[in-house]
Amino acid sequence: MNPKQRIALAAGTFLLLAVLAGLGWWHHSGQAAPGRAAGTLTVDVTSPNDLGPGTLREALFIVAAATGDNTSLEGLVLRNCRAAAILLRAAHFHLQSSTIESCDVGVEVAESASSVLLERNRFANDRVGVRFTAPNRDTVVAGNSFIQDKVAGLWAVRGDAGPRGNASARGGGTITVRDNHFNGDGSGVVAGNVAILVERNDFANAPNGAVHLVGSGAVIRGNHIGGEAPMGIIAENARDAIIDGNELEHLTAYAIMVRGSANALLRANRVHNCGYGIAFVLGDPAHPSTAVENTIIEPKFNGIDVIGDSPILRRNQVLQPHLFALHVVDFQQPGAQNVRSQPFLEGNNFRADALQVDNAPVPATARPQ
Repeated sequence: MNPKQRIALAAGTFLLLAVLAGLGWWHHSGQAAPGRAAGTLTVDVTSPNDLGPGTLREALFIVAAATGDNTSLEGLVLRNCRAAAILLRAAHFHLQSSTIESCDVGVEVAESASSVLLERNRFANDRVGVRFTAPNRDTVVAGNSFIQDKVAGLWAVRGDAGPRGNASARGGGTITVRDNHFNGDGSGVVAGNVAILVERNDFANAPNGAVHLVGSGAVIRGNHIGGEAPMGIIAENARDAIIDGNELEHLTAYAIMVRGSANALLRANRVHNCGYGIAFVLGDPAHPSTAVENTIIEPKFNGIDVIGDSPILRRNQVLQPHLFALHVVDFQQPGAQNVRSQPFLEGNNFRADALQVDNAPVPATARPQ
């Protein structure tokens, strides 16, 4: 190979390397930064002012004008809002590690919203921390703190029960509320005619009840409720509620009250050192509620009260009651017909001397086991 050929080959090799280097730079520059998805728009809020560059208002306008469909807010602090601090109507919204205090409503979630994740936020001294008006598909409220919200930490109430009384019949999905802390709220969770799963939360010091259920569609599972509040879980005019595997302690009145309800299932709940354990009041005799394998330890008064109702009680235990393990009483409203109480008992652990039935002899199906 002569010198001219060697020079041409070297020049060609250099040119090829330059082209490859350029292609490599172009490919690298087109990739997203580490830890950030391609096409992600990040807007930092740097000003506490209401208007102008770097403010939250400017950031929200920028995000709203973006072509993407996912919105995430992190580290936000909002106080003293006269209306809703965040009004959510869109899909794919994520709020995390934020604080909303002393507002009318912390987060207002409209029926049109879906794929919502609220996690590790703090809602304090609001009227309502988070409010839903319908079941929202793929929605999770997890790991948040609700502190002294005046009406409720979380409010999920729809005005009607949907077709055929089914809260999820419209296909709206189920709201999952898990691993949150509720302390000092008027009520922790109020749920009505909305499909909701309330699971593994901690409730304390709720003067109007830790969980209040109305209508259909609620599953209350594996929660801890305590803190010297009067009531734990109240199912009122509810249908098909499932109250399963909860621990309730040191409540001054009833741990669980089922009133005017149909086909509720109370299973494997553990109640200790409360004023009363469980009450069934004026239920639907055609669709009786059921309590199975619940344990009530050392109630200050009665373990189970049945007032104008006929629930099915199977394999429950009442240990060391200070008054009665089971107290059954008819309901007599002035000027109205007497409502008989005829519970069905099977395999329960009640001491024979800890039973009381008023106004009628013990039915054959309700004798101590």
